[in-house]
Amino acid sequence: MPHYLTELYSAKPAWLALSRQGRQQFFTAIGSAMPALSALGVELITFGKVDQSKLHAASQTFFAVWRCPDATALEALVSGIAQSGWHEYFDTINAGGKGTDLAGHLTQLGEAA
Repeated sequence: MPHYLTELYSAKPAWLALSRQGRQQFFTAIGSAMPALSALGVELITFGKVDQSKLHAASQTFFAVWRCPDATALEALVSGIAQSGWHEYFDTINAGGKGTDLAGHLTQLGEAA
């Protein structure tokens, strides 16, 4: 099964204080790193803004969902995000790991200690 990463994040004051040009430079740097991740099989599933009207909504503002072919690619993605300086600008929670089907997940839940 593939590995997945779901990020939940909100802007920090450093991001809010960054100029439009500074933000664009940061986006350009992020974009330049994507081909290397794509070469490892990392695939963006979606980005979005958290809908706060949903029951039990996360308190973070944004989300991203990624698919990776294996644990090595997942580690490269998490490391690449950190090396980009992302965490200087965004308070982030990561949920990542190997995916499974419903039966497999029910087994995981049943074995929870």
